[in-house]
Amino acid sequence: MKDLTLIIPAKNESESLPKVLDELKNFDCKILVSLQKSDKETIDAIKYFNLEIYTQNGKGYGNSLVEGINNCKTNYFCIFNADGSFEANDLYEMYKLIQDKDFVYTSRYLRGGNSDDDTIVTFVGNKIFSFLGKLLFSLNISDILYTYLMGRTNSFNKLKINSSDFRFCVELPIKMHLAGMKYTSIPSKEKKRIAGKKKVNAFKDGFLILAEMLKLFFNNKILRQKKVD
Repeated sequence: MKDLTLIIPAKNESESLPKVLDELKNFDCKILVSLQKSDKETIDAIKYFNLEIYTQNGKGYGNSLVEGINNCKTNYFCIFNADGSFEANDLYEMYKLIQDKDFVYTSRYLRGGNSDDDTIVTFVGNKIFSFLGKLLFSLNISDILYTYLMGRTNSFNKLKINSSDFRFCVELPIKMHLAGMKYTSIPSKEKKRIAGKKKVNAFKDGFLILAEMLKLFFNNKILRQKKVD
């Protein structure tokens, strides 16, 4: 896995991130933690680990990921949460599958997957957005808002992702699918987070995500019509 970088977006994760990094010590891959320069507690908590600390120029979850992946120097990247909720052992199967795919997603809702951290609000919201992804784009992803995924760095760069917030969660898979890239999903078990709270605001971010999906749908419809004309 020397050609893989784990991209870890972090915000106020001084309690959980060191424990996550301890869990990842046995994986032979690079680690890049992307965070704000002002998050000194988290930076101090991880400064003795063998990793790269990247300080964002912008703000937001999506921006943290976009800037982090744009600074990835390996063939593959994997988004990995700082809160301890992702199952690290899934990396082996994802890495195996990415060899002939552009992206490999994980799903808590495939047979064999589950979640100890999902709430009724996030569960229902995710089901709705995953259904809309299938309805509007024929997107074959059952857990669209779950960002535990691995991808080819050059494939990501072609998509020109620009969401700075949680709209990233739908912009990436939709643009990937519309570009005709190859992808698959595996079941995953989401663990209870070690510390901290969910950063997502279910209703505010849900509205933004819905707006992003509709924007991408109508933009794609316009482009298809122009090709016909």
